Amino acid sequence: MAFVPCEGTRMIRYELMGVETLAKALKQKSETDFKRVEGKNLMQMRDRAVSSSDPSRGGTPRASGELRLSARVDLNRGFFGYTKDYAPHVNYGHRLVRGGRTIGYVKGQNFLGANVNIQRRIFREDLVREMRK
Repeated sequence: MAFVPCEGTRMIRYELMGVETLAKALKQKSETDFKRVEGKNLMQMRDRAVSSSDPSRGGTPRASGELRLSARVDLNRGFFGYTKDYAPHVNYGHRLVRGGRTIGYVKGQNFLGANVNIQRRIFREDLVREMRK
């Protein structure tokens, strides 16, 4: 490490010499640790989605069970979601149309948002725990 004063200022610049390998290893470890925590949390969200049918607890509402079965996790992309095309309509709500006319509105069940809110605290705790290792 070198302390190099910059010209015309009272600032000190730190230059780390010969630690490129250590820095690279630390970055790789931190990315690996984050991916592990991320994957664990995504799987917990998926498990909660398929094990419960109570939307307020992050479970997927069940009519036929197809929506629940469409819950997917992609660990490579860090993604959790549903593959059924009607999932957003159940989650956020939708118009009720009969004969081309809107006759009402079906309120969304916000099951995905509830799941995220439950997992948010757990994810933060897992990240803090991982940083302390």
